[in-house]
Amino acid sequence: MGTLQFALFYLVMAAVATGFSALGQGGGVLYTPVQLFFGINFHTAATTSLFLIMVMSLSSTQVFRKAGFVDWPMALVLESSTALGAFLGGLFSGHFSGRVLTYLFAVLIAIAALFMVRRFQRKADCDATASDFYHWVRRVGKETYCINLGLALPVSFAAGAVSGLAGVAGGSLMVPMMVLLFGVPISIAVGSSALMVGLTASGGFLGHLTAGQFEWKVALALAPGIFLGAQIGARCGVKLDKEHLKRYFGYFLLALALLLVVRTALK
Repeated sequence: MGTLQFALFYLVMAAVATGFSALGQGGGVLYTPVQLFFGINFHTAATTSLFLIMVMSLSSTQVFRKAGFVDWPMALVLESSTALGAFLGGLFSGHFSGRVLTYLFAVLIAIAALFMVRRFQRKADCDATASDFYHWVRRVGKETYCINLGLALPVSFAAGAVSGLAGVAGGSLMVPMMVLLFGVPISIAVGSSALMVGLTASGGFLGHLTAGQFEWKVALALAPGIFLGAQIGARCGVKLDKEHLKRYFGYFLLALALLLVVRTALK
C-alpha cells in the first residue's frame, strides 16, 4: 500500500471511529469492509477490526463515563456472556461461513430499527421489591429499570457469537436489546454499549489471535487515529437529545442492515 493510499485509508478509518462512537458502536461493520477494499485479507481485517474496536471503546467510554451514562455493573454482567460468545465465534471463525448469520443479523437489527424510529420504547414492568435471582433492579441517576438475566444472558451470548464470527462488536444488537426488552434509557444504553463493545471485541480478538490472524503493524499504526476519532464522536454523542439520539440510532441501524445485506450479497 503506497503512502497516499495509506493516508486515505487512515482518514477513512478515523472518520468511521468518529461517527460510530457517537452512538456507542464499535464500527466493525465498516472497519472490515474498508480494509478489504484496500486489499487486506478477510481474516486479518476481522482481527484488526476487533483490535481497533477495543481502542475505540477505551477512548469513548472515558467520555460517556464522565457524563454518567455508563451502567458498569450491567455492562460487566452482560459481557460475561457476550465476551464468551465472541471468543468462541472468533476462535471458530475459520470453519464457518458467516453469510446466513449476517443475513439474520441484518433482519434482527432492521426490526429493532423500525421500533426505534417510530419512537417506540417498551416500558418494561420493573418491580423494585422483587427478590428473584434473575430479576435485577438497576438504578442509575434518576432512572430505574429491570434486567431479566434469564433472557439477557442467553441473548447476549448469541449476539457475541455472531459478532465474533463477523469481526464486529455487537453493539448494534446490544443497544436495541437494552432499550426494547428492558426499558434501559437510550443514553445509558449507548454509554454502556461503548464499554461493552470493547469487552466483546476483546473476546473475539483473543479467539482470532489464537488462530494466528493478527497483523500488528497496521493495527498499531491505526490506533492513534481511531482513539482521537472516538473522543470526538463520543463528545458529540453526549450532547445529543435522548429522543433524537434514539431516532438517529434507528436510522443508523436501517442503513447498517442494508449495508450488511449488500456487502454479503456482493461477496
